[in-house]
Amino acid sequence: MRLPRRPRLLLPVAIAFVAIVALFFLFSGFYTDYLWFDATNYTSVFTGVLLTEIVLFLLGAVLMVAIVGGNMLLAFRMRPMFGPAMFGGGSGADRYRMALDPHRKLIFIVGMSLLALFTGSSFAGQWQTWLQFVNGTSFGKTDELFGHDISFYMFDYPFIRMVLNFLFTAVIISIVLAAITHYLYGGFRLQSPGVHASRAARTHLSVLLGVFVLLKAVAYWLDQYALVFSDRGFVHGASYTDVNAVVPAKTILAIIALICAVLFFAGVFRPGGMLPGVSFGLLVLSAILIGGVYPALVEQFQVKPNQQGKEAAYIERNIKATREAYNVDKTELVTYEAESDPSKVEKDGDASVSGVRLLDPALVSSTYEQTQRIRGFYKFGDTLDVDRYRDSSGKLVDHIVGVRELTGPPQDQNNWINRALVYTHGYGFVAAPGNQVDGGLPAYDAKDMPVIGPLVTSTNLKEPRVYFGENPSSAEYVIAGGNPNNPQELDYPMTGGTGQKNTTYTGDGVQVGSFFNRLMYAAKYSEANILLSGDINENSKILYVRNPRDRVQKVAPFLTLDGNPYPAIVDGRIVWIVDGYTTSNDYPYSQSESLGDMTRDTTTDRRAIAQQPTDKINYIRNSVKATVDAYDGTVKLYGWDTNDPVLKTWSKAFPGVIRPASEMSADLKAHVRYPEDLFKVQRYTLSRYHITDPAAFYSGQDFWNVPGDPTQGDKNIKQPPYYLTTTMPGGTPTFSLTTTFVPRQGPNLAAFMAVDSSEGSGYGRIRILRMPSSTPIPGPGQAQNSFQSRFAGELNLLGVGASSVRYGNLLTLPYAGGLVYIEPVYIQVAAGGGQEPYPILQRVLVSYGSKIGVGHTLDEALQEVFGGQQEQQQEQETTGDQQQAVPNEANAALNSAISNAKKAYEDAQKALQASPPNWDAYGDAQKRLEAALKALEGANAQESKPSASPTPTSSATPSASPSASASHSPPPGSEAGGTS
Repeated sequence: MRLPRRPRLLLPVAIAFVAIVALFFLFSGFYTDYLWFDATNYTSVFTGVLLTEIVLFLLGAVLMVAIVGGNMLLAFRMRPMFGPAMFGGGSGADRYRMALDPHRKLIFIVGMSLLALFTGSSFAGQWQTWLQFVNGTSFGKTDELFGHDISFYMFDYPFIRMVLNFLFTAVIISIVLAAITHYLYGGFRLQSPGVHASRAARTHLSVLLGVFVLLKAVAYWLDQYALVFSDRGFVHGASYTDVNAVVPAKTILAIIALICAVLFFAGVFRPGGMLPGVSFGLLVLSAILIGGVYPALVEQFQVKPNQQGKEAAYIERNIKATREAYNVDKTELVTYEAESDPSKVEKDGDASVSGVRLLDPALVSSTYEQTQRIRGFYKFGDTLDVDRYRDSSGKLVDHIVGVRELTGPPQDQNNWINRALVYTHGYGFVAAPGNQVDGGLPAYDAKDMPVIGPLVTSTNLKEPRVYFGENPSSAEYVIAGGNPNNPQELDYPMTGGTGQKNTTYTGDGVQVGSFFNRLMYAAKYSEANILLSGDINENSKILYVRNPRDRVQKVAPFLTLDGNPYPAIVDGRIVWIVDGYTTSNDYPYSQSESLGDMTRDTTTDRRAIAQQPTDKINYIRNSVKATVDAYDGTVKLYGWDTNDPVLKTWSKAFPGVIRPASEMSADLKAHVRYPEDLFKVQRYTLSRYHITDPAAFYSGQDFWNVPGDPTQGDKNIKQPPYYLTTTMPGGTPTFSLTTTFVPRQGPNLAAFMAVDSSEGSGYGRIRILRMPSSTPIPGPGQAQNSFQSRFAGELNLLGVGASSVRYGNLLTLPYAGGLVYIEPVYIQVAAGGGQEPYPILQRVLVSYGSKIGVGHTLDEALQEVFGGQQEQQQEQETTGDQQQAVPNEANAALNSAISNAKKAYEDAQKALQASPPNWDAYGDAQKRLEAALKALEGANAQESKPSASPTPTSSATPSASPSASASHSPPPGSEAGGTS
């Protein structure tokens, strides 16, 4: 039944309308992408990738259609002259042919179009493989098995494999579709007692099968080169079985496949299925026996009984290649005869740790939030960053830094105008020296709104606004700069809640004033207000892709980026520094591992993130240092590792995109640091590959583990590395990234590892101090257990009431000829008045060998461990006979001190829970609490005299806060309208 004329006309109109709308949205995506790249001055990346994808798409689509479609047309033209019934009788194929034949042209066009679309898209997705192939740079090193330059495996081999896979796919589809076409049009019939085929159909299919087997011969020949990535042996890379059994087997199979291909081609001239059948059987049998059984027998009966000896040479190749590929081949490993007896340390010890960073960037983030957030629509990162700045004396000091980013408008004002036009940016750089506190709180030298402090003056910070940052809660886009004469963008709240200071963006961005551009972005974001708003004019700029990491990834899609961008004041502006890596999984003989597994620890637990197909790597270099201006989003890429052939390859592919490192300013170089993810990858590798002897590597008895983070109580999640200034034996204080190792079996410390992280001649120098096997040095877990058991009572007293004890990062560093553990202890204050709990530094714990100390400051704790030992011993010898028990007076003093301490603590809590918090009353209560606790200490000391206890830690007294907190100024957020 035919449709009425009008519905038949409406159908193509509707299809055309849907197609136009789809094309419009597709075009808007491409066009806005171009505008973004044009605004960031990286159009060469956009056009380079796009043109490469278009060429590969067309090439893949045309070749696939030519091969598959050509064979289908050939099969159709070769159909029998006398029709399908030439073999006698009809068949089921006749019904299908009769149904399809009237529409065969349409079916063919639609089918080939879909095939071209899928093939072209798949081929275009391999643009990186193509660009590396045509721009490949030599490594200047050859593999030990075949003698090819490493670049062959990194750049050439993946492309050859891609082409071969494409041809295999095309031939297989051609065989299937040609066979179907021959069947439908009578080229052959499935009849008893067998298959009856016309000469043309038999010839055609024999040639296609011959081509397939010929490609298989090429694949066998190429397979031998893939053995440099084999995982058959004890380690990755060609093993004894691969070299002595699989390589010959692949060569033999290639020859057999070539012979079989000739037999298939011979089937063109000789009727019957004997030759194709013999060749197919020979191919399958040889693949099973030569390709599978023979290597398995060699592995089982020659290698496994003597694996250590047989695999020694190949393990050695793997060790060498892995150390080169992960850039740890120049690691300095020295035996460190660590001293564990503090009595042998000279009085006053070693001054190298007196200024060590105590503030934990993961813990004090909430302290920054409560004391420097100012308003509820600002926030800091969950983990702050560590950098270094000069103090008033010109000395470099580790700082805990963060930027005040914007989360968006308050919930009850969350409309499009506020999201897109008013709440456009964060404001301010906040920093505090890592080795100082003010009443247990960070001693900020850059703070508040507008930003003030000595650090601001010394760095000459001119632009504190943050339009580009890490905060994932920010709006997807903002439109700024449209009202220079009547600013409407919130800059920062005025003091006392009396209003707000506004500003207008003057940086770069995508011009969105024209009607056409507004239409494109309205389509992109499905937001009509972009098209209709009267606040958008010729000065307006739309800012999006505002996360620094995403921004760098977009302009450099060939890089793998570090997971932790960090802010720094560079040349008077806040910039984000992002480390970029060139990675590969095609370095011969190198051990392949999961990047996510190697970099996972308590600060970057990526288990919740799906691993990407490229997660496996066996080569990495920190080749690029990238910066993103926090105000205008300017992206700059600097070539850092100029010897990296992969970076040279991408520099050829995208000329001018990577700037030379010589263009980096001195201020920027001063804030460059060794990247965390690379260090985690290298420490994971060095936990095994510090061993270079194949026999020792095989036994694995000296393998190490990265210890679990003892402050988190989860042994399955690794302790993160820590940035801090440390002094290696015989060296000078250097900003470093450090970590520890423990044996695979056992809790003792096995080694300490540090890498120089400051730009200069020593940058990237990795050193490992191996602990002596004869002297057990406590590991991080043991040190943490000692701290908790030794000071359980005192620390629990600090955490009474609604407060709780929080342990900061457990730092390990060389000190006085040994290794010292330093750990800050915080009290998580449960404040009221709209405040969330936040930690205040209260104690510092120090451990050296078996000696443990505690103090309000690091110097106090160090003095308790290393100082005054002889004096204490002499005092015990001369006063032991004179001590008298005074239990009644001691008990009375003890009870009075406890009562006073309890009353002072309760008053302090009431002051905090007031709205707003009463900081004067809190400071007075802290003074009284400290006085009471000192009295408690004296009472304890008096009571302990009869027992003549020599315990050196009895002078360490619990205190909720040093007296300095009394004079600590209230945070800005405590004013009316503040949320902190």
